[in-house]
Amino acid sequence: MSDSARVVVLGGHGKIALLAAPKLKAAGFAVDSVIRNPDQSSDVEAAGANPVVLDIETADTQALADLFAGAQAVVFSAGAGGGSPERTKAVDLEAAKRSIDAAEQAGVKRFVMVSYASVSVDSDRVDPESSFYPYVQAKSGADEHLRASSLDFTILGPGGLTLEPSSGKVLIADAAGDLDGQTPADDVRVTSRDLVADVITHVLAESAAVRETVNFYDGQTPIAEAIS
Repeated sequence: MSDSARVVVLGGHGKIALLAAPKLKAAGFAVDSVIRNPDQSSDVEAAGANPVVLDIETADTQALADLFAGAQAVVFSAGAGGGSPERTKAVDLEAAKRSIDAAEQAGVKRFVMVSYASVSVDSDRVDPESSFYPYVQAKSGADEHLRASSLDFTILGPGGLTLEPSSGKVLIADAAGDLDGQTPADDVRVTSRDLVADVITHVLAESAAVRETVNFYDGQTPIAEAIS
């Protein structure tokens, strides 16, 4: 496998990353999954990826650039997972920004960010006193930093994440995560993690949705037809 087909996945022990690794491998990529805890290595290996132990919360831009050097793409699927506001900012915003800067520094053009569908409007919708607000701010800031970069980015905005198997089919939402200008019902605004993994693989394998944001839910349109 040539180094040019290497994909580095940040948040490598997360549910989406573990689902994406075998799909990326089947599509011809070699996957380096970055984890903080070496005890997670066996799970990563079982998914077909190469575990790389690095704490992205503390790693500086140069350390990340060294890791990314020679890769074809970086996937940011890391997150604080509902931790404190401080840790949410440290991982979902600051580590994401360093990862974006490191990809530019390393000459890795392709960058896929796993965000969420309504982030662009939630800064105005969500109560600043809400425990969810620090996450909104962090994800919004990371997405803005990526859009301002020179990278060939794709920002993926799924809805509420489920453990259902992927149907391989999507429902595309608008920039606010809405459908026909209306906020969809909660039971519509859901996305299988397995489907997110399929979409990650599709946009990398097909060079689809470059410098685009794709908000999507579980739907009826095949991925390849909906996302080009």
